[in-house]
Amino acid sequence: MPGTRIIATILFIFATLALAAQKKAVIFGKVSDHNGKGIELANISISGKTGGTSTNKKGEYELRIPGGEEVVVLVSFIGYEKKSIRITVPPGIRRELNIKLKTISTELPGFEVKDERVRQTNFTRIDPKEAKVVPSISGGVEDLIKTLPGVASSNELSSQYSVRGGNFDENLVYVNGIEIYRPFLIRSGQQEGLSFLNSDLVSSIQFSAGGFDAKYGDKMSSVLDIKYKRPVEFAASVSASLLGAQGHVEGISASRKFTYLMGIRYQSNQYILSGLQTEGDYKPNFTDIQTLLSYKLNKNWNLSFLGNYARNSYKLIPSSRTTKFGTIKEAYQLKIYFDGQEVDNFETFFGALSAEYNPIPNLQLRFTASAFQTIESETFDIQGQYWIGRLETDFGQEQFGDVVEAQGVGTYLDHARNYLYATVMNAQHRGTYNFRNQILQWGVKLQHEIIDDQLNEWEMVDSAGFTIPRPGDSVGSPDPPHPDLILNDVVKTDIDISSNRYTGFVQNTWEFAGYKADKSFTLGGRFNYWDFNEQFLFSPRASFSIKPNWGRDVLFRFAAGYYYQPPFYKELRDLEGNLNYDIKAQKSIHFVAGADYNFFAWSRPFKLTSEVYYKYLDDLIPYEVDNVRIRYYADNNAHGYAAGVDLKINGEFVKGVESWASLSVMKTEEDIEDDFYYEYYNDAGELIIPGFTENNVVADSTRFEPGFIPRPTDQRITFSMFFQDYLPNNPTYKMHLKLIYGSRLPFGPPDSPKHEHTLRIPPYRRVDIGFSKQIIGENTKRPARGFFSHFESLWITAEVFNLLQINNTVSYIWVKDVNNREYAVPNYLTPRQLNIRIVASF
Repeated sequence: MPGTRIIATILFIFATLALAAQKKAVIFGKVSDHNGKGIELANISISGKTGGTSTNKKGEYELRIPGGEEVVVLVSFIGYEKKSIRITVPPGIRRELNIKLKTISTELPGFEVKDERVRQTNFTRIDPKEAKVVPSISGGVEDLIKTLPGVASSNELSSQYSVRGGNFDENLVYVNGIEIYRPFLIRSGQQEGLSFLNSDLVSSIQFSAGGFDAKYGDKMSSVLDIKYKRPVEFAASVSASLLGAQGHVEGISASRKFTYLMGIRYQSNQYILSGLQTEGDYKPNFTDIQTLLSYKLNKNWNLSFLGNYARNSYKLIPSSRTTKFGTIKEAYQLKIYFDGQEVDNFETFFGALSAEYNPIPNLQLRFTASAFQTIESETFDIQGQYWIGRLETDFGQEQFGDVVEAQGVGTYLDHARNYLYATVMNAQHRGTYNFRNQILQWGVKLQHEIIDDQLNEWEMVDSAGFTIPRPGDSVGSPDPPHPDLILNDVVKTDIDISSNRYTGFVQNTWEFAGYKADKSFTLGGRFNYWDFNEQFLFSPRASFSIKPNWGRDVLFRFAAGYYYQPPFYKELRDLEGNLNYDIKAQKSIHFVAGADYNFFAWSRPFKLTSEVYYKYLDDLIPYEVDNVRIRYYADNNAHGYAAGVDLKINGEFVKGVESWASLSVMKTEEDIEDDFYYEYYNDAGELIIPGFTENNVVADSTRFEPGFIPRPTDQRITFSMFFQDYLPNNPTYKMHLKLIYGSRLPFGPPDSPKHEHTLRIPPYRRVDIGFSKQIIGENTKRPARGFFSHFESLWITAEVFNLLQINNTVSYIWVKDVNNREYAVPNYLTPRQLNIRIVASF
């Protein structure tokens, strides 16, 4: 293939360049405070160069620098004075460089926030420590991501999120450079359980909401790039709460060649789910085991293995549900009695073996083979017998708030026997070559996918003994109608797919240090070929940053590029379960302009970040969202756009600890081809509405083109905040608050055309708060002997979820009366609840 020859030529050029590479030197040491205590996550970098490193838990670091030339080493950490050191180290030499930083603000050990923009790119860097303290039901890392600008989430039970008008399937997640997949059949946050990311194992979190480089994969919205720890000593932690427990252990061998990192988590949301409006016996069990093993063969070769096993089991035997809905003047109550049960199982296996080869200091080669398998089953037979009643809304009546008139009764039956087996195997190579003021990166990947999907689900609705839709009356007729039993939302299919994907990228970064400004430019491209639809794609991407040498610390960025998203599997399958073999990749063209401004206020550091973006969307596949389930129309018949502005301010609002607030304004719409419709009028000029208009004889008609309509993720305004505080005279008492607001999302009746989805879900408003007390730690006296002398820290936290007791709506259940009138009854999320958590580290 021509592509194979191109890749071979590129690799040959890289190998040739590597042979001519200059030698590098290494500096290592410890960054500490005035007391000699190591500072964790301090930044060490070379002035005028990209990259750098961070210190470990002991404050230790190691960094490659150009050999034989003078460089300026920059060391910084929030709350301390920046330090710059000029140094020259001969090529091939290791030199120890220990650094002490001076305090400029009150330090609260263990709760420093590092939310620094990787300024020359469109990435935000977040301190992973915050994932352990943020009040959360679903998981720590994703809950931090939900507080960033451009990110929206309206479901605290789910770790999924949408970014700048995209849906949940448009976000990339990497762990140690390996793409992570989620289960496919999950339809609600209650089923989801634990996400892949284990906050105990994380050492680095970087997130981009758009305009990311070519080295990242083929999705249209965002990238979450996670790095797991590389242990340098033994450490362990254990935590337990009303929602479950988790623990981790890490360490290094005496020879310092072998490192291990292991974590186990167990979660049961039974306590949380007991607060939902559907009463019943909830039995959710979520278990996750992860490990990262690494062995250094010699100075050039390093082997590592990342493994994961996860099992999500969800069982529900519902009994009843009572929901009041409507307005002050027109209020209703839905009462449902249930029979049946739901049993779901999602079991995933993941393994990745990597070999890293460093033939010379400035050339890094990485080879990875990985496999992911998911075994999923979703089975339920649930019958609901419902009563709809009108409530008395007159305050002066004795029956105020009670049902005074029956509006309808009925029964519905939901059935599903859905099974999915999927295997994804891939082999990839990535390389990085540093020379002078450039960083060259490349990669190729071959991926094989096997999917076996067996779906069988349907719904039947019956009202007052009549199956809906109800046939006309035929009392006394000698030939009454005998309609077939009609089932709604029928999906029955058995699909087997086996396919291959070939992807690759090349990108180069140039850095220029000047008298008036420092500049950085990155240019790259990636290709993608999928033999299922035989589509070849090429995505050019570029970014540019400039930091003027002004008196103020300001940096400007601009990024643009093509972002194709080839279908994986769900996009291939329409609402009836049929496959579209001719479906093509969706396309998004990003234009992003942003700026960072670092400044001091009240003698404390702050950062203001802003980005303006426009995304042109083409070959879109329209879809519907119900809770966290996305159902595609399986046709590239729409185009659209997303545009908005993101703002974020972060800094030491309280001296010594960092907090942040984010505000986003966004609009996204799509225009679906051939979605026109007609309105019919009788000879009296009345609009004919079947079942309501007496004269149904058509005399005239008008054709309408809906044009651009809101996409399902059209959430115009989002605001979020993560705020930390402490008692001034006793920092062992701390507070962590998370606030999220999201404006109204569009939705519409089931089985209706998209242009009728003009209704809006009420805004999502939620406040979670946590109060922590440090029992053992830097600010307390550690016991000299006994059981607690082995503890490095011990915290106890009380969390209040949904502090303001707001009934947030995640979706709607649609019920009908005998006249086929539909009622949209809200499905509410969790109420106010209390959680107690204990965290210990050794």
